[in-house]
Parts: sequence; structure tokens; C-alpha cells
Amino acid sequence: MPTPTPRRPDDLLHLLTRAERLAARRLQALLEAEGCSLDAWRVLALLSDGEGYHMTAIADAALLPPPTLTKLIDQLVDQNLVHRRVDPYDRRRVLAHLTPRGREYWQRVDRAVRAGRPTLGDGEDDLLRSLLARLAATLEEQAHV
Repeated sequence: MPTPTPRRPDDLLHLLTRAERLAARRLQALLEAEGCSLDAWRVLALLSDGEGYHMTAIADAALLPPPTLTKLIDQLVDQNLVHRRVDPYDRRRVLAHLTPRGREYWQRVDRAVRAGRPTLGDGEDDLLRSLLARLAATLEEQAHV
């Protein structure tokens, strides 16, 4: 008979961590097949809306420290996936955008990720997304108190 898992006050944190690690592992395998890193995928995902973003916003969205992001953006520029433009509203800032090649690459990678993503079914994906967004917002609010 299997030994029951002991209940701990931090079960939620444990489940969140376990789910994140399993999801990241699965995502990394899908991305590696497309020649893309997890960090690059996060950057490309943000830039895929065509808006263009400054480095601080990209670093926040990609969960990367600025020096690491700069190195990654340099690599993406070298691969002709991203280009930089001066921000027309603040000439001291630079905005990153996908190149046409970067857009094609993103679409291929995004299709592969979507095809390989597990679903919970019957609206549960939306429910989980909503609950996680609420949890993140609550934690951010409490961090600023």
C-alpha cells in the first residue's frame, strides 16, 4: 500500500513549484526541437504583438536581469530575429521589434508549443489562468505593503 503524502501548510507552494518545473521541462523539450531557448521564447512572445518594447519592459516580462537580457537580445539581433529602433517618443530609449524572419520563426515555434501544450479541458484552463493571475496580483500587492 502506498504511503500517503503528509499534509503540510505549504502544500500549495509545493504544488505550484512542482507544476512550474514540470511545465518548464516540457516546454524546454518542445523549444529545443525548434532551436529556441526558454528565455528567447519569452522575449519573442512579448515582441510578437508588434508593439516594440524597451529593455526594462522586456526584462520584466521575460523574468531576466538586464545584463542577461542584453546578451540575449544581441544574440537575437545576430540571428536576424530582432532589431532595435530608437523610441520615437523618447530618443534616449531603444525599442526591440521582431524582424520579418523573427515573426516567421515565432509563428513556427508558437505552433509547436501550442500543439504540445497539455490541456485540462472543460474551461479548467481558463479557470487556472484566472486563479494564477489573481494569486500573482495578490502577491505583488502584498509585496508593496
